[in-house]
Amino acid sequence: MTVLAVCLAGCGSNAGPVPAAATPQFVEPSAASAPAAAPTTTAPALPGSPTATTSTRAKPSATAKPTPTSSAPATASVKVKYVFPVKASNVDWHTTHSKYPATDIFADCGESVVATTSGVVLEVSLKDLYKEGSPDGPNNGGLSVSLLGDDGVRYYGSHLSKVQAGVKKGVRVKAGQLLGKVGKTGNSSGVCHLHYGISPPCAKVGDWKVRRGVVWPYSYLSSWRKGGSKSPVATVSAWKRSHNCKA
Repeated sequence: MTVLAVCLAGCGSNAGPVPAAATPQFVEPSAASAPAAAPTTTAPALPGSPTATTSTRAKPSATAKPTPTSSAPATASVKVKYVFPVKASNVDWHTTHSKYPATDIFADCGESVVATTSGVVLEVSLKDLYKEGSPDGPNNGGLSVSLLGDDGVRYYGSHLSKVQAGVKKGVRVKAGQLLGKVGKTGNSSGVCHLHYGISPPCAKVGDWKVRRGVVWPYSYLSSWRKGGSKSPVATVSAWKRSHNCKA
């Protein structure tokens, strides 16, 4: 599809002109309807995640006499609910993306963008500072929201037309909560879509090369769209170990 090909080539690159548009304003949108319930799953959390818990109880060794202080940590886990990040009946997304692992979720401008899972907002961009022809950088995303999920994974959505009032750094949100609206701000090739990236929180803020996406989201999105609960925790943890947060 022509629109898809154009956007995949342009999102996060310098190809294609971007039509001039007035800078979107941070305004109070109308109340959104409550998101549909999604299943929960128990998934391991990345180290340092907000709600990760550990157990120090362990069974005694068969070959060693137990002592009052002998213990072994159990795998950290949290109850996680995942929600497809665009609340719309008509959406499409691709298995690949230009230059780095991420995906573009195509939907009409104005459709609702919601929190993938419960967590805390890390970064919010309220102004479209992208200039046509600029090199890749943090302004490529236009209006955007970055969320640290309770599973320890960072979820990033950009090219928004507006950010929901009250969504700002440090605010806690629930899975399915409205974050903003699909748009075409930043380096979007003029096509309405949500750029979506999954990554470890690394520096949490400012590390835009990691934040924009380091693992392929397609299989997770496919699961969540069908009401499933596939977790990216293991894949994100493996990337962090092997790359040491260098994208």
